[in-house]
Amino acid sequence: MPAIYPFTAIVGQDRMRRALILNAVDTRIGGVLIRGERGTAKSTAARGLAALLPQVKVVEDCRFGCDPDKPATWCTECKERFAASNHNLPFHNKTTPFVNLPVSATEDRVVGTLDIEQAIQKGERHFEPGVLANANRGLLYIDEVNLLDDHVVDVLLDSAAMGVNVVEREGISFSHPARFILVGTMNPEEGELRPQLLDRFALSVDIVGIRDARERVMIMERNLSYERDPEAFRKEWMPREEELSKKIERARELVDQVTYTSRDLLSIAALTASLNVDGHRADLVILKAARAQAAFEGRTKINDHDIALAAELALPHRIKRTPFQQAEITSEQLQERIEQLTGQSVPSEADENPEEEKGQPQEKKT
Repeated sequence: MPAIYPFTAIVGQDRMRRALILNAVDTRIGGVLIRGERGTAKSTAARGLAALLPQVKVVEDCRFGCDPDKPATWCTECKERFAASNHNLPFHNKTTPFVNLPVSATEDRVVGTLDIEQAIQKGERHFEPGVLANANRGLLYIDEVNLLDDHVVDVLLDSAAMGVNVVEREGISFSHPARFILVGTMNPEEGELRPQLLDRFALSVDIVGIRDARERVMIMERNLSYERDPEAFRKEWMPREEELSKKIERARELVDQVTYTSRDLLSIAALTASLNVDGHRADLVILKAARAQAAFEGRTKINDHDIALAAELALPHRIKRTPFQQAEITSEQLQERIEQLTGQSVPSEADENPEEEKGQPQEKKT
């Protein structure tokens, strides 16, 4: 198998790369939908991201890759083993998994199956893992997600949001963690997702082919170089890959320490309300993505620019078409709108009461 095309070697497509990186920093954001024409590096970016992600620590012999440092999220098997082994489970490091979901996948193939006959006859619970088990703590890639059965998409999005997969059959249940980076790609020319499913994707990016002639030349040169010698090409880009990998790893450790103020929450709420966004999922997504953006930049406090960058990714598939949204909204326009809505009229509570900064306790409730 040839070496994976380096994520850092992708030319342009800044929004797509940023959306993927933010989900890598905090998988609780809820995935990204990449919509665009053919040949715009959608699948290349997803595979490249998985290849540069840091290794993960997993419980030894666990079929679901449970995190030994988070017993509250363990699968049913690990909890039983832990109780029977004097509270000691060995662990090891493994490469971040990349799982490609075929369009023909059924619900049982995705969530896994319980052997009811064995449970009734022998009293033993036997669970056959599905795609969600294989993708835990990795990246789950769905090409042509708009062609996948709606019910299967719904199951995937539920698991991505909750971080756990629960299978129940005839009074027998089994649960395991299902925390993964969900990346869906689609070509709008082949049909759209239903609005209900579209809203369930946390972030969305619409991409088109690059128009700048120099960048198009750069794309050709890099691809020819990769095709000539994939290993040498990847080795050439490895320093950049390692640098980004370490930056993501540091951001993962920092993201739970990123704080926000009541003014930040008001900025988010005022922005989504002014754009007539339905529901409240967008507000929560913007907050999570803004915290991931701040952590990626090495900061422990979000600002209006973080909110604007997050909104740029969280709102395109949610806002209704209005005169304001005739053209694509940029992060700069969003930041200006935030400042117009809250900058002058609302004082910063962090400045008045620094001790009132909000942090992870509020996040855990969402």
